[in-house]
Amino acid sequence: MTQPHAAHVTPDTKDTDGTSAGHDPQGTTPAHVPPADLRAVLSARLGPAARAWLDQALDEAAAHPGTHGPISVWELRLAEAGRRCGPAHADVARVLVLHAARADTVALTRVYSQGTADERRAVLHALPHLVPGPDALPLVEDALRTNDTRLVAAALGPYAARHLDTHQWRHAVLKCLFTGVPVDSVADLARRARGDDELARMLADYAAERTAADRAVPEDLHRVLALTESGRPAPGTADPHGKES
Repeated sequence: MTQPHAAHVTPDTKDTDGTSAGHDPQGTTPAHVPPADLRAVLSARLGPAARAWLDQALDEAAAHPGTHGPISVWELRLAEAGRRCGPAHADVARVLVLHAARADTVALTRVYSQGTADERRAVLHALPHLVPGPDALPLVEDALRTNDTRLVAAALGPYAARHLDTHQWRHAVLKCLFTGVPVDSVADLARRARGDDELARMLADYAAERTAADRAVPEDLHRVLALTESGRPAPGTADPHGKES
């Protein structure tokens, strides 16, 4: 997606743990929303027990951000998040714990390499909040090599938009089309696709392959192809101001 999502709260029903059901704060796209706003939205949706757990977990992470012993306290909280806050809210809870712990690239890499798929996804969502430079790109690249569509989608947030090189980014867009990941998951898609002739060629080749095999061309492909056309002078114009030649 090309724009940050606003936070939406739907506190109509409750999960068994007392948290609100319905659309979870993942709908706010944790990578796009400032942690303070994420916390406000999540706190409003959690039941009393889950909210108390979250507050304690964040306080512990802030007080002991480094590694203490074989594993840090906040890393244990990452593993508990789904059970404590409910699966629907776990991504946001984990991102908040990582942010409170001020996890650096080394810590994020450790969590990613040792964690479950859910914990890896949270690391990817946390990257734009915690890593200012390209140091964590190996985590994005690893996620893009997987066949886990939720990891692929999480990998293509604002961090990838800022730091993934053009060649890798183009192939990531193609991977979305191959695997059925909605291109709305690709942060800053319109800007990066604009006027990209090579991406347009790759899309056209893929569409031709699908057509030759009598297979449907994904609608998202046409959307991205249209984006590559934006920003170009109209046919028959001689200069950027659009005056006829």
